[in-house]
Amino acid sequence: MANYKSCELQSNAGIFFSWQLNRREARLLSDTLTKELRQYGIAEKLRALRLRKKMGLVELGRHTGLSAAMLSKIERGKLFPTLPTLVRVALVFSVGLEYFFSDERKRQVIGIVRRGERKRFPERPDGKDISFFFESLDFAAVERKLNAYYAEFRPLPAGKERLHHHAGVEFLSVLRGKLEMRIATQEHALGTGDSIYFDSSLPHSYRRISHSPCSAIVIAVP
Repeated sequence: MANYKSCELQSNAGIFFSWQLNRREARLLSDTLTKELRQYGIAEKLRALRLRKKMGLVELGRHTGLSAAMLSKIERGKLFPTLPTLVRVALVFSVGLEYFFSDERKRQVIGIVRRGERKRFPERPDGKDISFFFESLDFAAVERKLNAYYAEFRPLPAGKERLHHHAGVEFLSVLRGKLEMRIATQEHALGTGDSIYFDSSLPHSYRRISHSPCSAIVIAVP
């Protein structure tokens, strides 16, 4: 009888110990999953989608069939949504599930270009009647929605500059010197601190008109 009781106690102790281990493993697994899920920034992505559409939590709840309280917890990172929940949200905003599970660390959404890394290129490779040299300021970024350049302009006799055009719009801000821009049939003189925005599908050209160096920041959006 004593042996039976001893075996029973040992068995119960073994079950309790095993249960404790399972709880510890579950907690560790939960911590690991939480850490990994947070790296995808699901909460921030959901909030960004909602604010982009200027939609409140109550309105989003009506579209998804989810409560505003649950959506609020998801946005604050207090609750991780299930896949069906994410599917409902994705359908409202016309995005795929991959939007929520793309790893921002691998997208290189931040691109830094050091001054010493920039390469200088002439306006045209032939080297004749060059009106400016340019350096890309954002070549390190991927999925760019614009192109930013630092440009240094050279003096040219009037009529030597060449008109060019490209799709989209362009913004130029003069850092120093004086610049003459021709856009279609109009001419515009710009000085230090002046800026201009224009439709770059119109034929346009640049010409330095100051004796001192002239440079500018140019942003082109296709």
